[in-house]
Amino acid sequence: MIATRDAYGEVLAELGAENADVVVLDADLSGSTKTAVFARKFPERFFNMGIAEANMIGTAAGLAAAGKIPFASTFAIFAVGRAWEQMRQSVAYPKANVKIVATHSGVTVGEDGGSHQSVEDIAITRAVPNMTVIVPADGEETKQAIRAAAAYKGPVYVRLGRNKVPTIFGNDYRFTIGKGVQLREGTDLTFVATGLMTAQALAAAEELAKGGISARVVHLATIKPLDEEIIVAAARETGAIVTAEEHSIVGGLGGAVAECLGERFPTPLVRVGIKDRFGTSGKAEELLEYFGLMPEDLVDAAREVLARK
Repeated sequence: MIATRDAYGEVLAELGAENADVVVLDADLSGSTKTAVFARKFPERFFNMGIAEANMIGTAAGLAAAGKIPFASTFAIFAVGRAWEQMRQSVAYPKANVKIVATHSGVTVGEDGGSHQSVEDIAITRAVPNMTVIVPADGEETKQAIRAAAAYKGPVYVRLGRNKVPTIFGNDYRFTIGKGVQLREGTDLTFVATGLMTAQALAAAEELAKGGISARVVHLATIKPLDEEIIVAAARETGAIVTAEEHSIVGGLGGAVAECLGERFPTPLVRVGIKDRFGTSGKAEELLEYFGLMPEDLVDAAREVLARK
C-alpha cells in the first residue's frame, strides 16, 4: 500500500538527479504534495510560489518557454479551479511543456469536505485542447507515468490521491501514454476503470466469478488521449460495459467511454462514479461506501448492465 502522491515525491527526486532541466513549483503545499522531497535535494530548482496558484502556472509556462521541464503541484481543487485560465491560456493554448501534477483528488480527500474534494477535474482538463490527462492506479504506475510525462513534449495533467492504495502493477509493467491495459480476462461484461477504482473493479470481478459471471477488467490510466480500440474491442467481445471512477460521471471516464461507444459501437453501459453532486466530509473509506464506489456497488452495476444486454 502506497499513496500515489508518495510515489510522485520519490520519482520526482529521481528525475531531478537525472535531468538538470527538471524544475518544480508548488503552491505552499509541498509537504502534502510530496514535492518537498525534491526541494530538500535540489533547493535551487524548487520554487514555493505561495498561495498563488494562477501565478504558479504562469511561471511554469515561462520556465517551459526557457527550455526547462516544470512540474507544478498543488491540490486538484486548486490546480484546476483557481488556475484554470492560466492552464488554458498559458499552458494548453501554446502547447507549453508544463506538467501539472495535482494531488488530493476525489472524495478520498476525506474530512476536508466537498469544498476541497475535486470531482470535476478530469472533465475540465480533458475538455481543454492539447491537454493529456493521466490518472494512475497505484504507486508503480505513478512513477512510470511521471517519467512518461517528463519525456513527453507538451501539457500534461496527472491526477493523484491522498490515501494509500493497493499495489496492482509489478516492475514488469510498462506504462504508455494513450494505451489501456487488460488486467483480467472476461466474456460476460467489462469493467473499464481508472485510478483507485481499478482495484475495486478487480475485487468486484473476483466476487462475480463466484457466481459464474466472467468479468473482464480494463484499466485506463490515460483518459485523454483515450484508447478507443481497447474499449471497442471489449464492447464487441463482452457486450456490456461498466465504468468506474472516483469522479463525477459527467464528463469523466464514464462520459469519455460513452462518447466513444455512442459513435463507434453502441453497447449497454452503466457508469459508476459520483452522480452529479458535490462531495461531503467523512473518512475516505466511509465516503467510498457513501458514494457507491465499493466492489459490491460494482457488482450491482454489473448485474444491472447484464439485465440490459
